[in-house]
Amino acid sequence: MIPRLRPNGSIPLPAVGFFQRLIEAGFDGDLESGAASRTVFSTDNSIYQIEPTGILFPRGVEDLQITAAVLSEPAFREITVAPRGGGTGTNGQSLTSGIVVDCSRHMNSILEIDPIRRIARVQAGVVKDQLNQALKPYGLFFAPELSTSNRATIGGMVSTDACGQGSCLYGKTSNHVLGLRIVLADGSDWWSRPLDEAALEEIVAREDRVGEIHRTVDRIAREKRDRIAEIFPKLNRYMTGYDLAHIRRGDGRFDLNAILCGSEGTLAMIAEAELNLLPIPARAALINIRYGDFNAALEDARTLVALNVASVETVDEKVLGLARGDIIWTGIARFFPDDGGRTTNGINIAEVLADDEAELERKLAGVTAALATGANARHLGYTIARDHADVEAIWSMRKRAVGLLGNVDGPVRPVAFVEDTAVPPDNLAAYIREFRALLDGAGLSYGMFGHVDAGVLHVRPALDLTRNDHVRLVREISDAVVALTRRYGGVLWGEHGKGVRSEYVPEFFGDLYPSLQEIKRAFDPENRLNPGKIAAPSGQALLKIDDVPLRGDTDRIIGNEIRSAFDNAAYCNGNGACFDFDETSPMCPSYKATRDRRFSPKGRAALMREWLRLLAEKGIDPRQEAKRLRQSGPLASFARRAFNSLNPQNRDDFSHEVRVSMDTCLACKACAGQCPVKVSVPAFRSKFLELYYGRYLRPLKDPLVAAIETTLPLVHRIRPAYNLVVGTRAGRMMMRVAGLTSLPRLPVISLAKEAARLGVPPATLPQIEALSPRERQQSVIFVADAFTAYFDPEVALAAIGLARKMGLSPFLAASHVNGKALHVHGYLGRFEAAAGRTAHYLQRLDDTGVALVGLDPSMTLAFRSEYKGMLKATILLPQEWLVANLGRLAASPSAIKGRSFRLMAHCTERTNAPASIAQWKRVFGSLGIDLQAAETGCCGMAGTFGHEARNRPISERLYAMSWKQEVDAAGDTDGLMATGYSCRSQVKEIDNKRLPHPFQVIDKIISENPDIPQADVA
Repeated sequence: MIPRLRPNGSIPLPAVGFFQRLIEAGFDGDLESGAASRTVFSTDNSIYQIEPTGILFPRGVEDLQITAAVLSEPAFREITVAPRGGGTGTNGQSLTSGIVVDCSRHMNSILEIDPIRRIARVQAGVVKDQLNQALKPYGLFFAPELSTSNRATIGGMVSTDACGQGSCLYGKTSNHVLGLRIVLADGSDWWSRPLDEAALEEIVAREDRVGEIHRTVDRIAREKRDRIAEIFPKLNRYMTGYDLAHIRRGDGRFDLNAILCGSEGTLAMIAEAELNLLPIPARAALINIRYGDFNAALEDARTLVALNVASVETVDEKVLGLARGDIIWTGIARFFPDDGGRTTNGINIAEVLADDEAELERKLAGVTAALATGANARHLGYTIARDHADVEAIWSMRKRAVGLLGNVDGPVRPVAFVEDTAVPPDNLAAYIREFRALLDGAGLSYGMFGHVDAGVLHVRPALDLTRNDHVRLVREISDAVVALTRRYGGVLWGEHGKGVRSEYVPEFFGDLYPSLQEIKRAFDPENRLNPGKIAAPSGQALLKIDDVPLRGDTDRIIGNEIRSAFDNAAYCNGNGACFDFDETSPMCPSYKATRDRRFSPKGRAALMREWLRLLAEKGIDPRQEAKRLRQSGPLASFARRAFNSLNPQNRDDFSHEVRVSMDTCLACKACAGQCPVKVSVPAFRSKFLELYYGRYLRPLKDPLVAAIETTLPLVHRIRPAYNLVVGTRAGRMMMRVAGLTSLPRLPVISLAKEAARLGVPPATLPQIEALSPRERQQSVIFVADAFTAYFDPEVALAAIGLARKMGLSPFLAASHVNGKALHVHGYLGRFEAAAGRTAHYLQRLDDTGVALVGLDPSMTLAFRSEYKGMLKATILLPQEWLVANLGRLAASPSAIKGRSFRLMAHCTERTNAPASIAQWKRVFGSLGIDLQAAETGCCGMAGTFGHEARNRPISERLYAMSWKQEVDAAGDTDGLMATGYSCRSQVKEIDNKRLPHPFQVIDKIISENPDIPQADVA
């Protein structure tokens, strides 16, 4: 049994009083100071780890003003604050031991869109892609491109002056900021906009903080003008963070936003932003060029830039190899074909934009002609992507590159600390050669990619920061890269901000650094806003890269064996792909429904990692505890668990906070499929629950849900009584007491009886082995899961009918326990026993050579994940089987005339079997049907999740996000289908509509193919 765990940290007394004072002052947002929240906010996408005192989630600018006002009170003058956006910073910009101010939860409204003036006004917590989604109907977009655009907030973009691909054309965030609404350290609410001389004179005459700031900045801009011109490099990625070089705009106006953009929360808290918008390019294409050598790709990039393409991105062989194993690759593989055995060791992606098709083709012809001539023909080949969906898919691969670098095995993994240097583009190839020689000399592996048109290189050396020798390399490599970058006329911080790397600011800014200190003092006299970054008051030090606690300090305590045993939880690098704002994306529905970062894969991984650390400090190996738990007697175990559950001394057990975060997980496996690092929450969640409930009592619902597959045959015998319970108010109230709700009724039809009536035998091993080789080829065994078999048997019957029309002889696998419910709820001992029996049966069937086909995607894919190591056989998904038998399908024209067909795929299927949608389209395409795939997130049911009373509000919220619109929009002639049983159950429960499985639709529209002899096996 695991022990009670207490987190090491405690909240300082002034902070406790601070939270209470905020409430008294009228703070309307959320305040969190629990160990779980502090743990989750102690990391970002960097190598550092600093636990904050607490987190504030303001609801509006008034809350920011209240925060600043309370901070100014004498009792709280020791407390510091740091704003935080998406939490994806690679340099610890938002990490603090003080109070985090996170605007992403509540301050995420788009306040105004003016399509005539091409201006948008947004709150700081709005996500970039969220804004562009709202702008698309107007033909406009917010230009600065980021790899993290689906979770990066506008406030965070402003704070780091973010940019990425296409910056030579579109510039940085600061180039598109028209105004910023900020809250200063004294609580002043100020709109910062460019000022002409008259307006500036009026403001500098003020006697308040606003006047002092403008006087200081204007004086420095005037007095230091020549020195600023000498020190600031003439780069696309100029030095931001108190950008002295752009205080005076090209039109002569004074712009304080040049100082605020890139200031990383050290000067003010950003509440709102007024942004410049641009027209969406009418046409776009990508030329994807392959090279046998990365250096050749770099050299060729200069040629491409000279051809005036919109942008050029370069990726090395390391990143490309990782992309080939990623979920995104299925959709783009055809654009990066093999070259007759020649290895692709680098690619350039050149973007071409145009106002119309003719112009696009002219530009493409110019670039491809140059690629084919003389010295430019260094490449292995190229492809062109013209379709919008293909262009977006390729860019998605490039965006995922930074996360993919973490998707390697073992403790030595690429980490961010010198990853965004920028040099003049003409120097880039030579610079990279020396950079690579530096890393090669240290014996390190690494991946490289970058915006070569802007001279920006992204590189992550692979280190294990639990090793002292690798920790020392952070300093050695950083110092060497700084020297190298300065020698080539570049900057260390080309894109991702300064953060902990601020220690190099004095070296780059030279004798202008005191001017930065003056600006910091004017904005924040007491150094309360994100101290230690960019500029520190005289006599106080900036943070140093080797003085800040590292994640590796925690990982060293856990140990590599335990880290590797818990499904990448400890290897989450914080890239934040699970914070995707898009409601139609399947990635982490629990985060979308709650906006609580504890309830995301990143949050859960952080909590699991801390839980493992606490166990390690007590000398506990959770693997051994699990073994002992499975051997203990149930009666003695119950007594211990009851005592622990009732004992008040256990109330502060950190395990409770971890369990709360796990309770909201839908076990949909979107993280396992879509996370670049392949963090699998359902896998480590089940291991945690097994140990947690080895110490504490389970809720009543757990044994009921866990036993559902074995009890369904018995329940079906008393179907009228069961339906009476789930179909009456009294019965439903009784079920809610047990923790269950929205249970489906059992249909009159019995799959076993109907199959017998149709002459479909169960798949017993002797019967299958008795078939001749030819008969086996003409047979199929449907592996019906218990939920489909008992609650939706018509799907299995449609599969039987379809198989016969295809000239095949169908069998039904014998009743078996899949065990997914056992696994989800942490009954791992029982799961392994049940799965072992089922795997043995299915493997022997598979050894006969007869195809095995599942009906429900989630249950079928469990055979590939939860059964890993137990089952070699592949249980096919329906579409995989149909694609292999397209020649046996023929549609009846009258059955499809005037109808449209739309598919709503199960989220587990979309994320863990990425070829699924394309396969379904091939199947329907062979029938003459242009199948449309609905872009939806999770329906909210997710197996048994939506049937648990505590989860029902989240379940219904998720359904309303994307599924309800699709279901409501479906007309009488629309063939709307859903592949998942739980999805169909959710639609029936909420909208009282029955959606068919694709098998049912195909069975109705297909006719018997006279060219295929009908099997007579069964």
